[in-house]
Amino acid sequence: MAVIVLVPDDYGFEVLSGIDGIQPLRYEAGEPLPEGAEHAEVLVPKFLSRADTVDLTQLPKLRLVQMMTAGAEGWISRLPDGVRLSTGRGAHGGSSAEWVMAALLHIYRELGGFADAQRAQQWTFHQTGTLVGKRILVVGAGDLAAELVRRLDGFDTEVTLVGTRARDGVHGVDELPDLLPGKNVVVLTVPVTSRTTGMVDAAFLAAMDDNAILVNIARGPVVRTDALLAELQSGRLRAALDVTDPEPLPPGHPLWTAPNLLLTPHVGGNSTGSYERGYAVVRAEIARFVAGAEPKNLVRGEY
Repeated sequence: MAVIVLVPDDYGFEVLSGIDGIQPLRYEAGEPLPEGAEHAEVLVPKFLSRADTVDLTQLPKLRLVQMMTAGAEGWISRLPDGVRLSTGRGAHGGSSAEWVMAALLHIYRELGGFADAQRAQQWTFHQTGTLVGKRILVVGAGDLAAELVRRLDGFDTEVTLVGTRARDGVHGVDELPDLLPGKNVVVLTVPVTSRTTGMVDAAFLAAMDDNAILVNIARGPVVRTDALLAELQSGRLRAALDVTDPEPLPPGHPLWTAPNLLLTPHVGGNSTGSYERGYAVVRAEIARFVAGAEPKNLVRGEY
């Protein structure tokens, strides 16, 4: 008997229709589930949605939630016992790393200032900074970090990786206080867990060098917003944020007008082909599950 998989869009329905042993069933996030959903064993959430968009109590046979994104924080603590969670790790690391590169080049080469000068018809010739040769600390050592290291290599940067535990080529998170000083850039690529929430606090930021750049391509709650605002407003640090806390950022929030900040609305992984990349991972993970194997991206450990 085919495994029923709930999918939130027509593209996903078509992608999964081609797998033997799978019967996709279309649903709309935030609306009553369709007839037959009570037999579903797999749920694919809508891109960037949370668990409250689907009534999980109506899915008694649910065994697996398969994400299209790498972030699991909106689902892991809300799943019934016995339901496993697999992320979309590997789908958006490349495009998110591209955003980091774009942000750093924008800041160092002062592209925003030159765009303003163009609109004012002013020829503001002067020397800018450069990404070449910078010392960069990447906090998080997963797929996104690997994609970023590959891109930074072409700029002759010196990259230091930090993971949950120390291993070959990766420092442990306990070493952070000694690793932060002396770095030009600190990039956050970690998931949101009970350990990473608020890890970038006033003490963390104080350990960064003057004029260093904090880049958050992870999740907003990793950074204490008030502590970062204090550093930005003082002019001591710079930042590039694709994610914020709160998110979406409400009108009137001080981050909108904070100096020394490049801000984008959570678009790092949301580029042309993001759905195709996401569903390529979804398809492979669900195919493993239906074949009786474990998905590769199962969430394990603390969240």
